[in-house]
Amino acid sequence: MKLHIPEEPPLDLKLIVVYLLLTVIFLTIPPLDETIVRTILGIPMVLFAPGYVLIAALFPGRDDIDGIERAALSFGLSIAIVPLLGLGLNFTPWGIRIMPITVTLILFSLLLWVIAYFRRLQLPQDKRFEVPLKAAIAGIREGFSGQENRTDRILTLILVLSIVFSLITLIYVIVTPKQGEKFTEFYILGASGKASDYPREVSLGVPVNLIVGIVNHEYSDINYTLQVQVQNNTFLEKKVQLGNNQTWENPVTFAINRTGSNLKLEFLLFREGMEAPYRETHLWVNSTEIPETNLYETIKEFIKKFVNSTANPGTNRTKG
Repeated sequence: MKLHIPEEPPLDLKLIVVYLLLTVIFLTIPPLDETIVRTILGIPMVLFAPGYVLIAALFPGRDDIDGIERAALSFGLSIAIVPLLGLGLNFTPWGIRIMPITVTLILFSLLLWVIAYFRRLQLPQDKRFEVPLKAAIAGIREGFSGQENRTDRILTLILVLSIVFSLITLIYVIVTPKQGEKFTEFYILGASGKASDYPREVSLGVPVNLIVGIVNHEYSDINYTLQVQVQNNTFLEKKVQLGNNQTWENPVTFAINRTGSNLKLEFLLFREGMEAPYRETHLWVNSTEIPETNLYETIKEFIKKFVNSTANPGTNRTKG
């Protein structure tokens, strides 16, 4: 089949590329990564973009599905795709973090973008799906032309302004935090940085390596105190100060100072001025002693066996 190569990609695919580029910029470049635009761009990246390019790759024709189905499937598939990609990242060295998730979503979307682009090239121009943006703009222009009376033009203007106002209000509600949403994330990861490989069997006095994460969403600077305990016995304490939206994720090394089965290894996070733990998580571990080895006795026993074997070389031979 002959490919019909246009001079440039369709409008919707061009907008997707621009959107992905802006998302990368506002998620990775300071101080842009601290602005409200970061949140506005991040929401469609999770809820719409991956599903849209997947639908574009699966249904390149304008008659395959209608616009409402295309939009609904874009949202639905995005909600299904993102958790699956996150699950896959959990089994990689990068783990589930903002940057690996962002890079994965963008690469996934770009791969599907290429597939969608070339699938559309295989269709005749009049069969390809296109966003009817030109028709919508022409309709708006016609609404403001002199062919209609003044009342119709005013009503059209009010309708357009109402839609714009509704969109602005929706964005404001989404990105503006509510009072009840103040919280602190507190979690532990295995030594590999993943939510797995937690220690179950440990030895007395032998260092244990874990990663502890704290994320401040309290909208103010907070002084935290991290404590690690076994059976209410604190053996590690660390002070951590974080500003709003700051993350502290670092390796923590400690050694358990008692033995026992099913010991509760507690990670407690305190806020300044609070006596009770603000956040808490724990692991169950078995702690045992390392068997002591007397090096002198071991060497002595080895020499004794060696001497006996050389002094009696024929001990194990069968007599004729």
